[in-house]
Amino acid sequence: MCVDDRENMKKPERPQDEFCRLETLRSLDILDTDSEERFDRLTRLATRLFDVPIALVSLVDENRQWFKSRSGLEALETPRDISFCGHSILGDDVFVVEDTLQDVRFADNPLVAGPPDIRFYAGCPLKSVEGYKLGTLCLIDTKPRTLTEDDFASLRDLAGMAEQELAAVQLATLDELTGISNRRGFEVLAQKALNVCERNKSRAVLVFIDLDGFKQINDQFGHCEGDKALQVFSESMRATWRDSDIFARLGGDEFVVLLTDSTLERASKSITRLREFIAQSNASEDRGYSIGFSEGIVEVTPERGMTVAELIEKADTQMYQAKAIN
Repeated sequence: MCVDDRENMKKPERPQDEFCRLETLRSLDILDTDSEERFDRLTRLATRLFDVPIALVSLVDENRQWFKSRSGLEALETPRDISFCGHSILGDDVFVVEDTLQDVRFADNPLVAGPPDIRFYAGCPLKSVEGYKLGTLCLIDTKPRTLTEDDFASLRDLAGMAEQELAAVQLATLDELTGISNRRGFEVLAQKALNVCERNKSRAVLVFIDLDGFKQINDQFGHCEGDKALQVFSESMRATWRDSDIFARLGGDEFVVLLTDSTLERASKSITRLREFIAQSNASEDRGYSIGFSEGIVEVTPERGMTVAELIEKADTQMYQAKAIN
């Protein structure tokens, strides 16, 4: 197909919630920031997984699409009026153009007629916590192609991971001292995980953890040493649990873990591993004190119907009961 003008090219419409969408996007303070590994690893993974030359995390600003992460593309942004992602955020699911030259909306698009010579596009909208579509995780190829159902599912999964990273930016969900999730981040991610468990009728286990003798560490060795103890414990948590498990520092010396698709037996084994990591750390470092902890465990069944806050409270109560006995 040969097109000499752009009379057929369709500019993307503006969503009905455009004002609130842009307000939310700008509140993240993420536009025109440096690249970040947490986003870059997703676009690298996308290019390998789908065997495409280009994958992007694209955020749709008022008059441009800006790329928070780009694999295989040099440009930092393009005008919104010629963007494919501007069309993608108008829908709720993956937006696909299998062959741009066979689609009158895009055949004379300058991104098709010239670099990066787009012939195939697939973009999955990225939503904010409130549900506003801020941009897309998208795939681009220089030749036509068709996605399988498994491809659609994989692209949605990667987009979900990108959404979690955007949510982390939006909610400031990381604990500054330890680098793991804070209470707010845990509650958001844990509730989503519990919703998945409920749909899949699978079990989960919530573990509430309180460090033993932490006040004495602060009193005797100082708060800087207390901070080090919290960091050591957090690193042991990272080494213990799977990437699919959600763990956080709630505040002070209180921690929590949600083990998805798990049982009490598996949770108990993971706690034993955590104790082993802590014991190794205590033995290898001459701190003048030992790090220890007590825990409370609650099994979450699909029919239980408790909120994250209620589960934390119940596990907290069990932890104090166990601490009183010991």
